[in-house]
Amino acid sequence: MRVLGLDLGTKTLGVAVSDELGWTAQGIETIPIDEEKNQFGFKRLREIISEYNVDTIVLGFPKNMNGTVGPRGEASERFADLLKKEFSLPVILWDERLSTMAAERMLIAADVSRQKRKKVIDKMAAVMILQSYLDSKQ
Repeated sequence: MRVLGLDLGTKTLGVAVSDELGWTAQGIETIPIDEEKNQFGFKRLREIISEYNVDTIVLGFPKNMNGTVGPRGEASERFADLLKKEFSLPVILWDERLSTMAAERMLIAADVSRQKRKKVIDKMAAVMILQSYLDSKQ
């Protein structure tokens, strides 16, 4: 069984999956979404969950630096509820306060252009969220 890692952006959903042993996270793709129209790519997520035999979902939970939950954190909480209803799988909200910034720094250090960074940042953040979760289980 594998773990699915998700990073909910405002326009995209970054997707990562663990290896079969639950040691490493690999980026899969970035799914376009439309929060305002409640279009969250569930059809594609269902395919990924089936293809990789996923049994748990880890969703990035952006908190403010002081630990409080702001608008993006509230959006993640609502999305977690939708995921539970849609897929009947456990959904773990995982503190991701610095994952997107860390992913951005890593891509800048790798000299990835701004345009390319925009396309992969949520997928990279999903990898970092999932890897952090997997590391905590070791």
